[in-house]
Amino acid sequence: MIMVAGVVAGHSENVVDNVSVRDFSAEREGRFLSLDMTLGLSDLKVSSNQCVLIVPRIVNGNDSVSLPAVAVYGRTRYYYYQRNNGDNMLGGPDEISFMAKNKPAEVTYHQLLPYSEWMDGAHIALERIDRGCCQNLLLDRYGILGRYSEAFFPELLYICPTGEREKRRTLEGSSYIDFPVDRTEIYPEYRRNPIELDSIRRTIDVVRNDKDASIDSLWLKGFASPESPYSHNTDLAKGRTESLKQYINNLYAFGDDVKILTDYEPEDWAGLRRFVVNSNLANRDAIIELIDTDMDPDAKEYKIKKLYPADYKFMLDNFYPALRHTDYRVSYVIRSYSEPKEILEVMKTQPGKLDLNEFYVAASEFEPGTDEFAEVFETAARMFPNDEIANLNAANAAMRRGDLAGADRYIAKAGNTPEAIYSRGAIAIRKKDYDTARKYLREAAAAGLDQAKVTLDELNDRTNYKD
Repeated sequence: MIMVAGVVAGHSENVVDNVSVRDFSAEREGRFLSLDMTLGLSDLKVSSNQCVLIVPRIVNGNDSVSLPAVAVYGRTRYYYYQRNNGDNMLGGPDEISFMAKNKPAEVTYHQLLPYSEWMDGAHIALERIDRGCCQNLLLDRYGILGRYSEAFFPELLYICPTGEREKRRTLEGSSYIDFPVDRTEIYPEYRRNPIELDSIRRTIDVVRNDKDASIDSLWLKGFASPESPYSHNTDLAKGRTESLKQYINNLYAFGDDVKILTDYEPEDWAGLRRFVVNSNLANRDAIIELIDTDMDPDAKEYKIKKLYPADYKFMLDNFYPALRHTDYRVSYVIRSYSEPKEILEVMKTQPGKLDLNEFYVAASEFEPGTDEFAEVFETAARMFPNDEIANLNAANAAMRRGDLAGADRYIAKAGNTPEAIYSRGAIAIRKKDYDTARKYLREAAAAGLDQAKVTLDELNDRTNYKD
């Protein structure tokens, strides 16, 4: 047998007594290992009361797996199992079975099984088991087909992220509380106020009802629209924000542990500009130009009203009401998690509660190369899309699973640390772009990453490259 970079190939020969094999191969296909061979049975003799099981096996130390058997039954044994066991033949429900007199000269054998890390370096064997009456063992022989070895798969470097000292999160929103003209008092039943106030309560209650979260502050910022004098709008924005603060305090009776911070903006010109930009106003560009000037707010509002009265009327009726709003933010702290199983449960429903270190801990529950392992790091990258470590680990996990396109997407956002450069080299190796791989590995080695030199030497050895 000969072994070539992940493909074990064999010539036609007698592997175990009177059973030959040709065209044998074992190849990695993403998350699976594909085994193919042609079994020659023409020399196999099976007596009437005998059964011969031919069982391919993958063995590496204490780890092993048996694949579905090819079974050849003598006439008496075949009918015995057909009558008494139905589908449950001696080799199990997945066996490929024949009666001796009808057996083919050759059997094309193909199996696809989930790949596990321990299979790298494993021996692939063929076991012949002969059983007689009452399942008495007559013969048990092994023949080695060859040794499976991964196509060069460099060691991948996952980075353990530092946990957040304090996992602070926020929920944000905007409310459009209606106030009577020139008033700052909140009337809970006035116009749409029941809906707007309920929206604020529901946002706060999401956090208050979470056993893992503690609110430490609320932030409120009130805005007014530009149609009154600026000084008057200042009083309205400030007073209405204070009224909302008092309303929330009365509703929840927060103690000293929760601070309610307030801010205000007398006139929401930025909001008005967004509305105008997205509008079809006749004088849209001219109004935007006026909004962008450093003119006194009252003079600016007066000029728009005077020069473009029709557009101003439309804005007053359709844009200005939405400029009278209060933005709010609930700031809270999430407790830390240390048990992988608990972290995985949180990840299913509220991954935003986790920090990067907790994702890293959760990944330890799974074998690299599995969907579950990759899902943890890909979720971390989704929660922290601009974090270089999150993207580096996700790139490595995708690469280990065989998803090189995904690895490329993540590694593009992983920065230029020595580890990220090394992973680019590892991806190039998996693509068999060895010149590019050497370039990255040399760069990572020059930056002080020892593993890059080890991998570069192994790559050169495998490809007979003289550096």
